[in-house]
Amino acid sequence: MSEGYDLIVTIINKGWADEVVGASRRAGAEGGTILYGRGTGVHEQKTFLGILIEPEKEVVLTLIPRELTDTVMKAIIDAGQLEKPGTGIAFVLDASKVAGIVHRQDLE
Repeated sequence: MSEGYDLIVTIINKGWADEVVGASRRAGAEGGTILYGRGTGVHEQKTFLGILIEPEKEVVLTLIPRELTDTVMKAIIDAGQLEKPGTGIAFVLDASKVAGIVHRQDLE
């Protein structure tokens, strides 16, 4: 098992995941996992005929070595335009124990 990793969770509007993953890769991450979901924030509650419409979301999970966290997080914030209201949210979770990560240099 490996230690010293963080998981950046980014929840953004549908259509932005590829941009976020690309930015995180350019900042040093090796990739990301994209999940699909629905949900609303305070800036996007809309109704149609009295029914709440939940916008489609993309959730990007980015597991990175802790020393890259600040750099990758900044790239994600910029790429997803997360400083603007209603665009999304990103947060970091401590991944205290990680299994299944094998790097090319570990195989040689």
